[in-house]
Amino acid sequence: MTVSDRTIFLQERTPLSLLPATTLAPLARQLEPITLAKGDTVVTAEQDPQGLYILWQGKLETEAELGGVSFLPGAVLNLEALLLEQPTEQTIRTLTDSTLWFIARDQFQALVQQYPEILQTFTRQLVDAVKRLSFQFDLEQERQGVLRPYLVAKAKRGVIGRSRYGDRLRAQIREAASHRRSVLIFGEPGLEKDNLAALVHFGSTQRRLPIIKVDCGQLQASGADLFGRAGGRLGLLKALGPGTLVLNNPNELDADLVAPLAQLLKTGQYRPVGRNGETSPLVKAEARIILLSEQGLPVLGGAVAETIKVPPLRVRKTDLEDWVNYYLSLICRRRGTGRITVAPEAIRRLQSYDFPNNLRELENLVERAAAQLSGGGLITEEIIWPAQSKKRQMRLNLLNRYPDLRRFLRSPWWPDRINYGLTLGLFAVVIAVLWFGPQQRHQNVALTVFWAWWWPLILLGFPFVGRLWCAVCPFMIYGEVTQWVSEKLFPGRLQRWPRQAADRWGGWFLFALFALILVWEEVWNLEDSAYLSACLLLLITAGAMIFSALFER
Repeated sequence: MTVSDRTIFLQERTPLSLLPATTLAPLARQLEPITLAKGDTVVTAEQDPQGLYILWQGKLETEAELGGVSFLPGAVLNLEALLLEQPTEQTIRTLTDSTLWFIARDQFQALVQQYPEILQTFTRQLVDAVKRLSFQFDLEQERQGVLRPYLVAKAKRGVIGRSRYGDRLRAQIREAASHRRSVLIFGEPGLEKDNLAALVHFGSTQRRLPIIKVDCGQLQASGADLFGRAGGRLGLLKALGPGTLVLNNPNELDADLVAPLAQLLKTGQYRPVGRNGETSPLVKAEARIILLSEQGLPVLGGAVAETIKVPPLRVRKTDLEDWVNYYLSLICRRRGTGRITVAPEAIRRLQSYDFPNNLRELENLVERAAAQLSGGGLITEEIIWPAQSKKRQMRLNLLNRYPDLRRFLRSPWWPDRINYGLTLGLFAVVIAVLWFGPQQRHQNVALTVFWAWWWPLILLGFPFVGRLWCAVCPFMIYGEVTQWVSEKLFPGRLQRWPRQAADRWGGWFLFALFALILVWEEVWNLEDSAYLSACLLLLITAGAMIFSALFER
């Protein structure tokens, strides 16, 4: 290869292209080719450099335990060490048979003395690099200063409990962690929604990025602390980058910030606050946004991609024992005391309470109970619930009085085996007897049971055992079967239950329905006409099936 070819290679393929051709030509003249076999050492760490190496053919790699940096043709070795007169930093070996160009140290130093532009060019490059690093350092310092008050270090705990509600919540968190769309987590106070947001973040592939939590009630009305100022102060969104932004209680947002936040959720864009009322251009946000609220958000709800409703503790009674044992293990570890256990009757007492403040209230209750034990021991019902109100003293808890009843209600028989093994078929038999059997009341046992026993029992017993009746109600069972079939045939078509409209008009609807039944009973002698009674049951069942096919459970 001629000197001219080497000069062209240096200009086109190496970092030395910053030097003029008049300087590269003398360098190219003094380069000597050397050939090394695979695995040979080119440069040894912590040694004075022997000279300048330029890789022409082959592949090199730094020596490292977890895989080093590779060098391809055009790489220049020892340039910094020679210019700064320092030892080499890394050991470099050949990965393949390689050909390098080499100039000895003394010859290179002589070239530097003869052509000062070599040192000037790379010194200037080094100064520019230092300036860039200094700017990046200052920017990172400002970024850290903006984010530091809001940083969330870690998730406190996972989702505790083995109930179906706990399993569903874990599945929803895993689903939310698998994407970067916006999420609304809402539920009653004391349910640790901020911890669930942290679980979503730290369970995602962006777990190494920062996560911050901001209370919306403390944001400036202008939005400058969230969106920043055009050409000025850094906002939280810009400082956060591709991290996770958790907005707590967005219902407390200033009215002027609702529309910009809705735009951010829908389009992923926002406007920094302009100077003197000027409108600044839209900026693309990289952050993933999670909203925490104690209620649904009518204004922002439609802009959120996914919603997670956290079930309150009163519907997760089977998880109470797991939560109590978890809190007790934390207390014992913190105090360094022996193991504290809890009696079954104490758990049952807790399960009979609704916990309006949810986990926060339960944790305080367990703390007070554990404080009464100096070391390890057993927490009894009297310790965890020392006093009873008059209302509690007059209340009979059948589950505490009859443990066998509790075990039955927790068994597979209740309610699934009873519903699908007995009630489902028995209801069909009753309809058939009413339709095809004797039509007079004194001859049809199903008609007699229906009018003499069924309705009085429901009307009188519903206030006391209404939940038990709803668990085995044949109308609801056939509705569940219909919904299961509907989901199989038309997956994802079920609509949300219109709760507000149902709460407003549901009572009047039921009143009108029972009034119609009463009129029908009086006009058509319903209680003495078996097939008409079968029609009544079929109409009620049809209504349950239609609504189950249309709406979520």
